[in-house]
Amino acid sequence: MGIGRFAYTPVLPHMLAGAGLSIDGAGLVASANFAGYLAGALLAASRIVVGPRTLWLGAALLASAATTGAMGLTDSFAGWVLLRTLSGIASAFVLVLTASIALDSLARAGRPALGALVYAGVGTGIALSSLGVAAAIAADPTMTWRGLWIALGVLSLALVLPPLFVLTRREPPPAPAAAGEAAPVAASARSYIVAYGLFGFGYVITATFIVAMVRGAEGSPALETAVWLVVGLTAAPSVLVWNRIATRMGVRRAFVAALLLEAAGVLLTAVTSGPGGALAGAALLGATFVGITALGLVAARAASPGRERQAVALMTASFAAGQMAGPLVAGLIAARTGDFVVPSLMAAAALVAAAFVARR
Repeated sequence: MGIGRFAYTPVLPHMLAGAGLSIDGAGLVASANFAGYLAGALLAASRIVVGPRTLWLGAALLASAATTGAMGLTDSFAGWVLLRTLSGIASAFVLVLTASIALDSLARAGRPALGALVYAGVGTGIALSSLGVAAAIAADPTMTWRGLWIALGVLSLALVLPPLFVLTRREPPPAPAAAGEAAPVAASARSYIVAYGLFGFGYVITATFIVAMVRGAEGSPALETAVWLVVGLTAAPSVLVWNRIATRMGVRRAFVAALLLEAAGVLLTAVTSGPGGALAGAALLGATFVGITALGLVAARAASPGRERQAVALMTASFAAGQMAGPLVAGLIAARTGDFVVPSLMAAAALVAAAFVARR
């Protein structure tokens, strides 16, 4: 799922150069993916999922791989929007169902802390998308954006096969639903919901356009690969690291600290043009965004006892709204200014605002 959801970032510069895609159009395609993610998250948590969850998860994994590869089979803007929307829906099903099945299993095994490993998969997928693009270009220097999408689709499909084999085993029964979910979420959870939306807006601008920003600053192909690879490698262990930090300093303080560190990373990508600044910004982005995602959900659930599912649904909706707005706004502004400095400054400001809201 990490490949399916985030492969757009390393392929985007090639689409801007060879597919006739404009910067503002690129923002719209990215926003379509996050709109699909919102729809998928709500559907995956609804009563539409009947029967074995493993069957739904297997179908979502295949859909994620298929929609990734199919991006290289069309040059239609409407087709890209549709495919990225479907990919977003599939991504949400994969994440929600994987987390649900894995956490149920771990809870019954008495090892819930291993749940952080589930989220490590997202960072691993990001790293593999970077390496996959670099390997494809190394194998064929004339590789076009079409070939890159198809190559990443094939890689995704190969990675789908082992989980499909494991999913043929008997899955654990779902956890019982909590009572009292119809009541409003606690007031103390509302600050997290607002902060989560600001976080979605702030992180996604850099996460979508960072490789295009490196190319716009006349960075080398090796730096483009390295920047996105660093994001993935730092993201993979980040949930485990932030869980330990939260154990020592509390979830709220850890959440705020991670937001401020990410704001610093986004600011670095906006105000520096050298490879050091780009790599440092990428490291701070990767080291925080998955951790913030997990910490926010933990905090909102803890703030709404008996209403956990509703709190998570509202957090997801707020996060998705921020994600949808971010690339769209950034693309429109960058198309007029010629770079991503102003969008990046807006993103950093949104992350600082999120920290302020969460702190209160």
